[in-house]
Amino acid sequence: RMTDPFWKTTHLEDMSPKQWESLCDGCAKCCLLKLEDEDTAEIAYLRLHCNLLDAKTCKCSDYANRKKHVPDCVKLTPKKVNEIRWMPATCAYRLVQEGKDRPDHHHLVCGDPERIHRDGHSIMGRTKSEDTVLEEDQMDWVVDWKGNAP
Repeated sequence: RMTDPFWKTTHLEDMSPKQWESLCDGCAKCCLLKLEDEDTAEIAYLRLHCNLLDAKTCKCSDYANRKKHVPDCVKLTPKKVNEIRWMPATCAYRLVQEGKDRPDHHHLVCGDPERIHRDGHSIMGRTKSEDTVLEEDQMDWVVDWKGNAP
């Protein structure tokens, strides 16, 4: 008899660090720059990513020390999954919190960490580093990708 995978039997706050980190599907949507309208609180995603993101792999180039380089980088915790409004609807952490299953392209389901990129569910090849665009030009980079709305 097959046993259920850990993400169906373990609450986020009870996961081991290894289980927690393995939930990340590598989409890198959380590494996109976001702008919040101060009047409406609406979140706009930009086609610009954090300068620490390695665009070829969709992985942080200095994950262990990211807060040192990017002080406003959010260290995701089980509590923050519920609180952060800009978390993509497709985020595996959010899906687990909501009791939803992983999509077929998630590496824990299909066994292939590259499938998310091949199937077009990550930002790979679709963004530029934030340090290549002047801050006053960032509005030109607003994008609406399916599944990215909070």
